[in-house]
Amino acid sequence: MRMKNKPLIIFALVFLLVVFIAVILTPLYKKVPRKIKPIVKGRIAIVIDDWGYHLDNLAIAGQIKQRLTCAVLPGLKNSRAVSQRLHKLGFEIILHLPMEPKGKLRLEKDTIAVNMGREQMRRILDKDLTTVIFAKGVSNHMGSRLTEDMDSSGMILLEIKKRNLYFLDSFVTAKSVCAGLARKIGLRFARRDVFLDNRDEPEYIRAQLKSLKNLAHAAGMAVGIGHDRRNTLIVLKEMLPQLAKEGYEFVFVSKIAKVER
Repeated sequence: MRMKNKPLIIFALVFLLVVFIAVILTPLYKKVPRKIKPIVKGRIAIVIDDWGYHLDNLAIAGQIKQRLTCAVLPGLKNSRAVSQRLHKLGFEIILHLPMEPKGKLRLEKDTIAVNMGREQMRRILDKDLTTVIFAKGVSNHMGSRLTEDMDSSGMILLEIKKRNLYFLDSFVTAKSVCAGLARKIGLRFARRDVFLDNRDEPEYIRAQLKSLKNLAHAAGMAVGIGHDRRNTLIVLKEMLPQLAKEGYEFVFVSKIAKVER
């Protein structure tokens, strides 16, 4: 009798063991639901120009948690300090290189001009990069005359490429030749789409940000340029979190600057 029941007992024990293991281990092997990536409606790079004249707006800038690219003017009293502090806040730094405009405007010291040779341009660029530390790229401050000139633009863009930097064309003239030259020499390049604060008025800046958002939605990405002004930074602090909730991703210019083919 015992011999006849032994296989049944073993079978029952094995069955109970299998059930026990299944009960214990099944929760561990349950498929973890995949996190659905949020839909990105568009990528936006916001650049703030003209840092270096003062340190007044650093506190407001520090309250902005989205990515900003900060264009710092060289050779000013605060150029190095503001580069350091903005970098510490997690922002991307670029050199805001003064270039010759068409009009008779007050020029920064060592403004790159169309009558300069490449060696003089090289010396100025190297000196500027010692005051604007952590620079990942270069943008033009003014420059409506120089960025229309093939020879001068070609020389300075080659120098920028040699230093493994990218170039952001502030696009202050529709006749800029920089995009074509950058493509020709294989330089990483981006171009401004919208100026945010041609008028230093909060409502105007809000409207320009909405235009930038719409452009990013339509084209996939867009670059907006504002300036180191209190109103501009306050509006950015107010509006950028809402745009992020709507599905817009804020990126550094280095993320979208590329060699055009």
